Amino acid sequence: MRVVKHSFLALALTVALSASAFAQATPPPTGGARPQNPPAQPPATAPAQPAPKPATPPQPFPQDAKIAFIDINAIAATSAAGKEATKKLAGLDEKMRSEINEKSKALQAMQTKLNTGGSVLSDAARSQLEKDIDKAQRDLQFAQQNYQADMQGLQNDLQAEFQKKLLPVIEELAKEKGLHAVFSIADSGAAYVHPGLNVTDEVVKRLDAKK
Repeated sequence: MRVVKHSFLALALTVALSASAFAQATPPPTGGARPQNPPAQPPATAPAQPAPKPATPPQPFPQDAKIAFIDINAIAATSAAGKEATKKLAGLDEKMRSEINEKSKALQAMQTKLNTGGSVLSDAARSQLEKDIDKAQRDLQFAQQNYQADMQGLQNDLQAEFQKKLLPVIEELAKEKGLHAVFSIADSGAAYVHPGLNVTDEVVKRLDAKK
């Protein structure tokens, strides 16, 4: 099972890519509006749609096989446990991004006030506004640092929790099939894997059944 444990690091990428609420480990820029892409123009005539390919029936697991392969990314993306982890991470991302955006808007408003109306402010009012801007900048920077730390911390916790659920399922399956090893497809380096040796779907079914 050592190969599976090492390859589990791929879950971080899976969780990050599978949540539409966030894309990178860093929050969005704090100043300025993002450029908007022009809407795509629809084609004059709709392109012909290819006929759907018939579903390929799964190939049976070779009875004499002593090894199997799993797709860790697919398990994380399609299993109930993986989807729940994605939901939790996306929820934290949305919450913290909202807080950062609010702080950024407040800072921008104060900077605009200083830039456009600073000449009509009294010395005391201008000095206080500059202090408020300095504090708001520190608060925003601190919030961005917290975002990174909290997202990474939750991601690590979710990976450990998911691994704790996944590994017993893989070991159970390996014992039932009399396997000597179960490899991660992504980390195996194999140029070709017999489709029947891929037990990813079976692992997902068993993992979901454990809930």
